[in-house]
Amino acid sequence: MLLSRILGGLGRLMIATGVLLLLFVTYQLWGTGLRTNGAQDRLGQEFAAQQAQVVRPPTTTTTAPAPTTTAEPSLPPPSQVRTTAQPATGTFPAPRPGQPLGQIVIPKIGADFYIVEGVDLNFLAEGPGHFPGTPFPGQAGNAALAGHRTTWKAPFNRIDELVPGDTITVTTLQGTFTYEVTPQPGSTPEAPLGNRIITPSQTEILEQPPGANTLTLMACHPKYSAAQRIVVVGKLVDPPAPTTEKSPESQAAKQTVDLATLEGGSGGELVGATTDSRTPAILWGVIAAGVWLCAWLLARHWRSWRQWQHWAVYLVALPIFLVPLFLAFENINRLLPAGY
Repeated sequence: MLLSRILGGLGRLMIATGVLLLLFVTYQLWGTGLRTNGAQDRLGQEFAAQQAQVVRPPTTTTTAPAPTTTAEPSLPPPSQVRTTAQPATGTFPAPRPGQPLGQIVIPKIGADFYIVEGVDLNFLAEGPGHFPGTPFPGQAGNAALAGHRTTWKAPFNRIDELVPGDTITVTTLQGTFTYEVTPQPGSTPEAPLGNRIITPSQTEILEQPPGANTLTLMACHPKYSAAQRIVVVGKLVDPPAPTTEKSPESQAAKQTVDLATLEGGSGGELVGATTDSRTPAILWGVIAAGVWLCAWLLARHWRSWRQWQHWAVYLVALPIFLVPLFLAFENINRLLPAGY
């Protein structure tokens, strides 16, 4: 009798553990996207506010000379009026790490995200991040972005589908710029290839070749692993915008954070463990366990209830249980080595 109770308890414990692990995987693949959605909304509002403050030169309007006549002068016909919009130029507020830099749209793969300045893992949870050590998109040089492929809404999930000629559009405070994906080694007319796979130690993708106006997209490869990196390069087809200075905070971060994100830790695993999350993870985990324990005790206390009434208790407790569990998972995820 005692043995059967012990085995029964172990069986229920293993089932509960399996369910929690399944819920945690579900959180990583889809739950993280909820946080990214909220961050994208905030970044979009901040970027729109920045765009509204950009001072653009007034438009230039010219008219053709009016014919000489003794009649009263009249307005020239519409065909004789030329209005030239002036592009935004000059100095723009330099984004600090964590602030919106612009918007990237890749029609081929349905990607449409606001870009955040910096490649710290906390920033990449909000959207694609710009390597502070590289030029801003749209400017002369090799601008580089990093993004997730499987979690946090996976902005670069399908960049392996890009082929030469596909377009990438980036909008910053300086305007909208178009890049075309360039062929990578091994590409042929019969089998066009728009990406290449590198090791984490190949940091040359952040270098600045003379005369190259490009956009480099980087993510981990293969999916669900950080062992390698997948790289897509686009060539700027528009005239480059004037180069602007970076914020002091980005200047300070460009050497350490860039290379750490690109190279990762030993074995290619990105280091993302933050010990500050340990206490919140335990606290929210205890709260979640307490909610479920209360539901279990309540259902067991009223033994006279019918079966559906017992299940009703768990159904009512479920959403209350999921909130602290979500927060516990969020902090547990920060304790683990990061991945893309």
